[in-house]
Amino acid sequence: MEHALSPTTLSELRRPRPYPAVSVLTPTHRREPYRAQDQVRLRNVVAEAKKQLEADPSVTRERRVDVERQLDQALAEVDLTYAEDGLAIFAAPGEHQVWSLARTVPERVVLSDTFLTRNLVSAHAAQRPFWVLSVSADRVTLWNGSPDRVTEARVGGFPLTRGIENFDAERMERIGDNPSTFRDEGTRHFLKDADSAMTTILRDAPRPLYLTGEQAALSLMDEIGGVSKEATHVPHGGLAHGTREAVWQAILPRITAEDRRHTDAVARELVSARGRKAFAAGVDEVWHSAREGRIRLLAVEENYRVTVRDEGGDHLIPADSGELDSREDIVDEIVEQCLETGAEVRFVPDGTLDDAHGIAGVLRY
Repeated sequence: MEHALSPTTLSELRRPRPYPAVSVLTPTHRREPYRAQDQVRLRNVVAEAKKQLEADPSVTRERRVDVERQLDQALAEVDLTYAEDGLAIFAAPGEHQVWSLARTVPERVVLSDTFLTRNLVSAHAAQRPFWVLSVSADRVTLWNGSPDRVTEARVGGFPLTRGIENFDAERMERIGDNPSTFRDEGTRHFLKDADSAMTTILRDAPRPLYLTGEQAALSLMDEIGGVSKEATHVPHGGLAHGTREAVWQAILPRITAEDRRHTDAVARELVSARGRKAFAAGVDEVWHSAREGRIRLLAVEENYRVTVRDEGGDHLIPADSGELDSREDIVDEIVEQCLETGAEVRFVPDGTLDDAHGIAGVLRY
C-alpha cells in the first residue's frame, strides 16, 4: 500500500485515463476489533464498483473484465494490519494502486476518466509529512515521517552504506570519542553522495528535513553545505543504525515544538486578518472564498468533518450522512481547492478554531 504522496505522483494520478477510471474509497480503523468489519466493508464496496461497471452501457466487456481484474489485484494487496483511517483504491485499464490515508474518508465509488484525488490530497496535507536523514560515517538512513510515526524510506538509493576498516561507531560513541573518519576524504565523499541523493528527493518531494547524527557528522554536513542549510539539526548519534522508535523519540520534542510554533503563528494571522476584515469563518463562507481563489491561508481543525448539501450553488446547509445529494467530504474539497490556488493549508489541534466553527481562512483580498 502507498503512503507517501509527492507532487510528481499526484500529477501522475490526476492525468486523464481511458474510461472507466474507478475510485473506491472506504474508511478503515487502526485497531481491533474493527478490522474484521473493515475487511467485509472493503469487499462489499469493491463488489459495488463491479456492479456499477457491469451496469454502465458505455463500458465494453473487454474493459470491464480488465478493470475488474485490476480491482481484484488491488484487493489482494490490501493489508489491514497496517490500516490507518481511510483507504483509496484506484483502478483503470491496465493499472491499479492502493493508498492508505491518515484521514477518514466517506465510503463511495466513482467512475470517471480521472481518479478522485481530493481525499488523498487532504490526507496528505493533514499528515504534515517530513523527512529524517540520519547520518554516520558508514551508513546514512532516510526516514519518512508523519505526526505519529516514522518508517524507513527505501528510496533514492537509501540506505547508503560503506565499509570502514577497523571502525566501530558504536564503541566510539560509548567512549565519547569523535571518529577520525569524519575528517578523512572517504567520509567526505560518502556524505557528499548522501547530500546529493537527498537533494534529488527534496526536489521531487519537498518537505521539512530533520538531520540527525553526532556533532562531528553534522559539522561535516554543514561544510558540504547542501541540504544541511535548510535542515533542523538534531545532535544524536547512532540513529543511522537505530530503530524507527529510537528515531521517533529523538525527534519528537522538535516536532512538538515546531507544531506549537506553527499553531501560534496561524492564530496570530487569523487575529490580524479579522482586524483587516480579510477573514472568512465557517464552512459556507470559506467554501465560497475557496471557489473564488481568495484564500491565502486556510486553517482547519485536525478532526473537523461536516456533511452538507449544496443549495443550488449559493450556500451549503447541514445535511445527514447518506442523505440525497449530501457531500460528506466537503472539507477535503475545500482543502484541495485552496492548494490548487496556491494557498497555505494548516491543520491545527481541535478546539483552536471554536469561534470559527472549525474552519477559517485569511483572504488575499
